[in-house]
Amino acid sequence: MTQAKLFTPFRIGDFELANRIVIAPMCQYSAENGCMTDWHMIHLGQLALSGAALLTIEATAVTPEGRISYADVGLYSDECEAAMRRVLEAIRRWSDMPIAIQLAHAGRKASTDVPWKGGAQIPPDHPHGWRTEAPSAVPHSDDEVPPTALDREGLTLVRDAFADAARRAARLGLHAVQVHAAHGYLLHQFLSPLSNRRDDEYGGSFENRMRFPLEVFDAVRAAFPAERPVTVRVSGTDWADGGWTIEETVEFAKALEARGCSAIHVSSGGLTPAQRIPVGPSYQVPLARAVKQATSMPVIAVGLITDFVQAEAILGTGDADLIALARAILYDPRWPWHAAAHFGAAVKAPSQYLRSQPRQYPHLFDMRADD
Repeated sequence: MTQAKLFTPFRIGDFELANRIVIAPMCQYSAENGCMTDWHMIHLGQLALSGAALLTIEATAVTPEGRISYADVGLYSDECEAAMRRVLEAIRRWSDMPIAIQLAHAGRKASTDVPWKGGAQIPPDHPHGWRTEAPSAVPHSDDEVPPTALDREGLTLVRDAFADAARRAARLGLHAVQVHAAHGYLLHQFLSPLSNRRDDEYGGSFENRMRFPLEVFDAVRAAFPAERPVTVRVSGTDWADGGWTIEETVEFAKALEARGCSAIHVSSGGLTPAQRIPVGPSYQVPLARAVKQATSMPVIAVGLITDFVQAEAILGTGDADLIALARAILYDPRWPWHAAAHFGAAVKAPSQYLRSQPRQYPHLFDMRADD
């Protein structure tokens, strides 16, 4: 049987992944004052035993105001760093899976309630709310409190906060950093003409709208060890008239590659309630394909990729180099095990679980976690 590409190693610079399955960042809304809790130990711990090649910590705010909600994880204080260290040390005792982190600022989409309580914006005068900030004083929805437009000092503070969080990530021994420039959050807000109405050098033309996200990338890249990857997550399109387009994404990707971006993770949407997304299996793969065809850096595909054969086909046709799982691996934390069984491949499993290997898959756990 020909080896499935899904289970072949892949190298990003000096960083080698055991296979092509990576776990996307997924917000848990379970932090306290920006600090990870026992929930994160449970959540990340089970995913670290999944057999994937890389685990990415959820969108982690670089400032308190950059949190999506009051229950978001942050990496902007010694307390946040210590709480994250505790979780990481526990996971690393039992798993050698590489761990990355996504650094983020929610911009005008900050100060919201948790999703299971509706996720609506919380006003600034509420104990769990604050005044949001963005490229321009344009709210995400008409019924929301307009954000404060960032001035020069504000831009500098945000850029420096990304760099400081990257330094904290390095101290924590994290293997890679992903800069979040997707899903309608702050850096995406600068990119899209629907949210960026500035008339200075950070707004207007395509080059100006790229300026601040590129400055943030440069700051993170300079702050994180050169031998470790810095990647970027982008929304390939706003799925809305007059918004950010796949053609602009391709040019942005080229600019990132020229600056030393290690890989690009192509998602979509999230900027405006006016979006019209044609949701279906692999619906974002054409966006990844467009970036893959125009650049030479590794491309990660994501979005309703749930089936093993579906994932293998995306790699086989060259549309992407890596497959990111999010909700699919929450639903089935052993997705990589089951995919490996399907293709006759092998994955790492902890010694405590080796007895679970089904008789019909005698070589499934040949890559033992303690080898």
